[in-house]
Amino acid sequence: MEKYRAIRAIISGGGTGGHIFPAVSIANKLKEVNPDTEILFVGAEGKMEMEKVPAAGYRIVGLPIVGLQRQLNLRNIINDLGVPFKLISSVCKAGKIIDEFEPDIVVGVGGYASAPLLWRAAGKKIPTLIQEQNGFAGLTNKLLAKKVNSICVAYDGMDKFFPAEKIVKSGNPIRADIVPATGQMVRQGMEFYGLDSARRQILIVGGSLGSRTLNESMKRWIEQGCPGGEGVEILWQCGKYYKKGIDAFMSEGPGKEYGRFIHHTDFIARMDLAYAVADVVVSRSGASSISELCAAQKACIFVPSPNVAEDHQTHNAMALVNRDAALIVKDADAPAQMMEKAIELAADQPRIELLEKNIAALALRDAAQTIVDEIYKLI
Repeated sequence: MEKYRAIRAIISGGGTGGHIFPAVSIANKLKEVNPDTEILFVGAEGKMEMEKVPAAGYRIVGLPIVGLQRQLNLRNIINDLGVPFKLISSVCKAGKIIDEFEPDIVVGVGGYASAPLLWRAAGKKIPTLIQEQNGFAGLTNKLLAKKVNSICVAYDGMDKFFPAEKIVKSGNPIRADIVPATGQMVRQGMEFYGLDSARRQILIVGGSLGSRTLNESMKRWIEQGCPGGEGVEILWQCGKYYKKGIDAFMSEGPGKEYGRFIHHTDFIARMDLAYAVADVVVSRSGASSISELCAAQKACIFVPSPNVAEDHQTHNAMALVNRDAALIVKDADAPAQMMEKAIELAADQPRIELLEKNIAALALRDAAQTIVDEIYKLI
């Protein structure tokens, strides 16, 4: 019997890039091992997966499900009153999707939409698997843990959230082009971004939407005259939400005289080359970002976002900090400390090399393949 026969798979979840990009990586690997495999994504209506998944070449169906909002205001009260009705509707629609598509496996990657699909699939005795990206399990995956057949994780110690016998340590699937830099990649990246090879390179990356904290920390440093910045160059991904304001700051405001060595952009199209040229990376500590930085073997300073459930970005970052594989700056301390630490690290080559060595040891490069092999074991 063919090892990787063609199968029918539903992949469900989303809400953030940290859920969507691993889901697409799993789908890509399923298609790689057998191009005849049929894949259907299921997401939440109005969320970013409804745009990103079709852009990756896959069909997606939306559920009307929404999550409870904890902040007390009229809009959130109205939202929360509708949650039970949308949940019931989503469970019913999930059952119809399963009956019509007839999957061999249902995979959940976290996010509201995965709950109805996995719950209905488990009830119908269809094999189920969830993938938890973070070091602190999300609510949806914790609720599903007892029902699913297998749980793929990226961190040690996840048996405090999930049944130990169901856990498979797979790592997080990442883009195939994220690899340790070669000399050719560095040269190509320097040319691509117009950088000066005589300077130390710092990459500031706040995600596709950008990070207010990272942006404000950069602006404060620039307003102070870029102290310690002699000999460094910065590639600064500010995010599309903040791009207009940063454009004005850098062209008309205090940043005007520093544009020759501070390069800002809303989006980094060639992240592989951006990682390649960076001596130091300053980043939020979402699970996908950490997995990429492990694979790229980069010296990092993490600034965990406080605006996430269960403060999971701090848990993610500390898993590396505790192994001397990264540094951390608290969100509240970033305006005063972030750039000072980044410049200090950029000048300390032995420290950079130690961090690179330690973070490289944490990379799990075949995550998507491990998950796909677990899928085939289940079916």
